[in-house]
Amino acid sequence: MSDCLFCKIVARELPCYKVWEDENHFAFLDINPIREGHTLVVPKQHASYLFGLDDASYQSILSASKTVSQRLKEVFQVPRIGVVVEGFSVDHVHIHLIPITDVGQLDPKQAKPGNPLELTQIAEQIKNH
Repeated sequence: MSDCLFCKIVARELPCYKVWEDENHFAFLDINPIREGHTLVVPKQHASYLFGLDDASYQSILSASKTVSQRLKEVFQVPRIGVVVEGFSVDHVHIHLIPITDVGQLDPKQAKPGNPLELTQIAEQIKNH
């Protein structure tokens, strides 16, 4: 068993608030969201660094992120979905998608633990959209 947190989530060994998946990617709510709907998109296959991916995998995760971002934009009725790729918090490629309405709303200092009931409701809303 891998020690990677996101590998465990993808393998359903740890719970998450899943919002979308396809054959190669998995998207779930961040449990410490910067803003409501803050979602992570990860490849199902473990990889440590976005720019270390082969070209096909790189294009594929960007395409998956675009698909999820369209759902987020519609569900949260925001003008933009902010994108953050920092790669240090968990050693598994992950793209943060954050519904935003104005400049300065991607500050990680704004993150706080999400309420489990609210996260469940938000995940269902995105999944069913």
